[in-house]
Amino acid sequence: MNPSLKAIALLSTALLTACTSTEDKVKDLLQRHMDAFVFVEGGSFMMGNPGLGWALGADAYPAHKVTLDSFSIQKYEVTQGDMDLFMEVTGYTSNYELYKQTRDMAPDRFSKELPAVVTWDDAMAFCNWIGISTKKTIGLPTEAQWEYAARSRGKMYRFATDTGEAVADINMAPASKLDLINPKSLPHPPGHFPANPLGLYDMSGNAIEWVSDNYQPDFYLYSPEYNPKGPAKGKEHDPAQTNIHPQKVLRGGRFYDFWGNTTVSRMSGPKNLLGLDTGFRCMKKD
Repeated sequence: MNPSLKAIALLSTALLTACTSTEDKVKDLLQRHMDAFVFVEGGSFMMGNPGLGWALGADAYPAHKVTLDSFSIQKYEVTQGDMDLFMEVTGYTSNYELYKQTRDMAPDRFSKELPAVVTWDDAMAFCNWIGISTKKTIGLPTEAQWEYAARSRGKMYRFATDTGEAVADINMAPASKLDLINPKSLPHPPGHFPANPLGLYDMSGNAIEWVSDNYQPDFYLYSPEYNPKGPAKGKEHDPAQTNIHPQKVLRGGRFYDFWGNTTVSRMSGPKNLLGLDTGFRCMKKD
């Protein structure tokens, strides 16, 4: 065979193999994510801080009745490896302006086996891609769905652990110091500690998870009872900061916290910013 033709044939074979390998990886990713959904039967519960010594911020009050339809939620937080593959095959780029610089600054935090570091838009884009690829309705959970699932269908569980209690290094990560310039503490790979009674992992004390809702600190005062989806608009930052988007809700606590990792704690963050403590899991409508 002509050397030039042989080289072209070898290159074509290599490209075909690479393409097939990528397709196989995507099929595996989609199958794993669909297999990871846990059905959560709908029902009613008292959402928010019930008192009882669960000292948290004022935005977790008052406890209020919520009634949800059934849904499914993933048992694991999405990993960085799966997020990277999604970005590779779709050409998606994070809307965080300093994404590359952040990866370069904290490469260990972006290890493929750890929870994905994402903005709200990144998380929603991933879940929507899973849905489009599988022809299902998939997105981020509402915070009501998230809390209902974390508390094993609304039980009075302060922590989303196997027992509802928190024991350092047994069923939840101990408190640790996070150095945002040179991170020394890291979340665990999803599934490190025992699951809650519904079979869901890391809903207390690993990565704090984006949910779909806009954030307003007083929303619990006027939240509707049935399938609440959050306020129409998120709390704004300083209007002069035009590059900072309205705030979304985050739930689940953080790997460097401990007592703040209760199932009713709430945090907020601008939808176009990412932190090294963020993560997410997807929800599927049933």
